[in-house]
Amino acid sequence: MREYFEKIYSESENEFHELVEKNIKEENKMFIVTANPETLMIAEENSEFKRCLLDNNTVIVPDGIGVVKGMKMLKMKTEGTITGVELAKKIIQILNDESKSLYLFGAKDEVVNKLKEKIEKEYSNIKLAGVSDGYVKNRQEVFDDIAQKQPDAVLVALGIPYQELLIYENLQRFNKGIFVGVGGSFDVLSGMKKRAPKFFIRFHLEWLYRITTEPKRIGRFIKSNVRYLFVLIHER
Repeated sequence: MREYFEKIYSESENEFHELVEKNIKEENKMFIVTANPETLMIAEENSEFKRCLLDNNTVIVPDGIGVVKGMKMLKMKTEGTITGVELAKKIIQILNDESKSLYLFGAKDEVVNKLKEKIEKEYSNIKLAGVSDGYVKNRQEVFDDIAQKQPDAVLVALGIPYQELLIYENLQRFNKGIFVGVGGSFDVLSGMKKRAPKFFIRFHLEWLYRITTEPKRIGRFIKSNVRYLFVLIHER
């Protein structure tokens, strides 16, 4: 477990956003994994995903208070969470400011197309290189299209670990681009689903809001977080 934490970005959210902006402007390549406890537990059971996380080209950020608390338990430096939703919003804003290109891949058809409409209306400087829902028969064909178009950023919403593994398997085909697996962020960014109220966000309780509004998450949450806690205690 410690090997993951040693790779996790430990500076502030603002500093990370500045780093992403710099890489977009300079057309560098960057693969970002937004990690919560479930992410790390999946990696413990999936050797390919573990290899993906520990690769030198992968940047892991703490997208969850559980990861931040884990870093503190292991007496590692941390400046707090860097949430996937805020990161995706920031990337979209930077792309708009710099008139760069974006590819959206994932989620349901109505969700990703709603996000497409929102971007075209509110971020008109962005060049949408392509849009595809996550229910296509051949996801690799979509990445073939992405590789051909070489956009400045690619947001992939297919769920952990599928989004990260697909990016990782194709990363060498790109000379530039910010690549992020954003999970359910398209639902929030498109306006199809409300984000947690400010109280929950402020006190890092978005996880609680999610499981109370989506009870089906409870089993998954308990399984991953209880195991995570025991692993952390053992590691300490």
